[in-house]
Amino acid sequence: MRPFAFLHSPSKVVSPADMTTGAKVLAFSAMCIGMFIALLDIQIVSASLRDIGGGLSAGADETVWVQTSYLIAEIIVIPLSGWLAHVFSTRWLFALSAAGFTLASLLCGAAWDIRSMIVFRALQGFLGGSMIPMVFTSSFAFFNGKQRVVAAATIGALASLAPTFGPVVGGWITDHYSWPWLFFVNLAPGIFVTVMVPLLVHIDQSDFSLLRGADYLGMVLLALWLGCLEYVLEEGPRLDWFGDRAILTCAWISGLSGIAFLYRSLTYAQPVVDLRALKNRNFALGCFFSFVTGIGMFATIYLTPLFLGEVRGYSALQIGSAVFSTGVFQILSIPVYALLANRVDLRRLMMFGLACFALSMWRFAPLTHDWGAAQLLLPQALRGIGQQFAIPPIVTLSLGSLPMARLKLASGLFNLMRNLGGAIGIAVCATLLNNRTNLHFYRLAEHLAAPNEAMNGWVQTMAGQAQALTGDAALSGAAALRQLGALALREARTMAFADCFLAVMVCLLLATLMVPLMRKAPPSQGPSADAH
Repeated sequence: MRPFAFLHSPSKVVSPADMTTGAKVLAFSAMCIGMFIALLDIQIVSASLRDIGGGLSAGADETVWVQTSYLIAEIIVIPLSGWLAHVFSTRWLFALSAAGFTLASLLCGAAWDIRSMIVFRALQGFLGGSMIPMVFTSSFAFFNGKQRVVAAATIGALASLAPTFGPVVGGWITDHYSWPWLFFVNLAPGIFVTVMVPLLVHIDQSDFSLLRGADYLGMVLLALWLGCLEYVLEEGPRLDWFGDRAILTCAWISGLSGIAFLYRSLTYAQPVVDLRALKNRNFALGCFFSFVTGIGMFATIYLTPLFLGEVRGYSALQIGSAVFSTGVFQILSIPVYALLANRVDLRRLMMFGLACFALSMWRFAPLTHDWGAAQLLLPQALRGIGQQFAIPPIVTLSLGSLPMARLKLASGLFNLMRNLGGAIGIAVCATLLNNRTNLHFYRLAEHLAAPNEAMNGWVQTMAGQAQALTGDAALSGAAALRQLGALALREARTMAFADCFLAVMVCLLLATLMVPLMRKAPPSQGPSADAH
């Protein structure tokens, strides 16, 4: 008997063309649930790291690896998912990924110390990461025509809503229950996906002959390149970038491994990632747009909660309530997009979406220290609408321009670019925040000198109030100056946040101007013979 013979089951494989619309929708929905929980877990711990660290008796430097380990593992497996799907078949790889993700989630909730938590989170990211790109490719196998437009709109919404809702859901769970439930909530949907996908998804067959002659060296180089790069991007802002020896070493390993991987993939007969797909103009531009929208999406998800927590002093639940409007407006935009996508050139919709996304960043620019949910409503509404009108056309125009035979290997690269854009966007914004905060603080300090009569009057008033309470003039004067310094730092930090939003806006504007380079969407095609 051949190994893994139970995965072949050729008699049970049904062509997507032979499935009813209801069966396709049900199969696609089950896969979307798996993708959603995998994406949700990227950010679900971000608002609760302090609680996790306290529960596991870990310091802040160790606790940050609860998120970093997941990101490193996920970014490694995403580009490998296409090759793995060819080997195991889409349905069995998805089922195995969902089962592994569910088991790893259970282990994360039961972790007994920070080391076990980091290992289990890495397993969770590695085992669940394959689900994300497979949903993209499966939508093109299941649907065509108007149905494909709706599927792309659904994928685009989930891909941006899941990371947006992550801190919201995580904060609510931690406030109302306890941090282990951040992981236990994955058990029910994970089991559902594990059981239903093998029964419903019939797209292709496994081919274990690909294990012979596979590019294992390319896989190692890919893991070194992306793993070290993700570590540099995650830890660089915190460890002063190349001033830290570990960061510098990983940067060198990442750079050399990346060059070697690119050469290997372009010269090897059976590469694990199809870089030659970048010869297709729409796909190459789509990867660029995916990268830029990743910057916009993840950088904003990083900046807005951080501002509300640091400057406004909001709790995790208050932060979630304040940023919730983005998801609401994006969901409301889905039927509008689906209606227009069948009538309007997708390039126009994408240009509108990217422009709207850029406008939302510009609307963040007048940020002040007293902004809350009311002031954030308009920019977040524009962001939600922009994401919904930008991401689905990118998916359709990019992946829809490729033949099904190479779609799996190319989809991993497409999804990798979004995550890579997010990682770079967050790292650059974190560095900008530190540098621009220092710059603005020093500029404010130059004006807070002795000749400034308004400042002198304010300090005297604060000192007088403090002296009335303490009775010590010297201590009261020092307290007033400390309060002045804290106010200056708060304003400098707020201005630095505004600078970061403007930097993201520039990236989105550049992408908006490049949309006309995309070719019009080709006629929708059903799944090819090699898809099943």
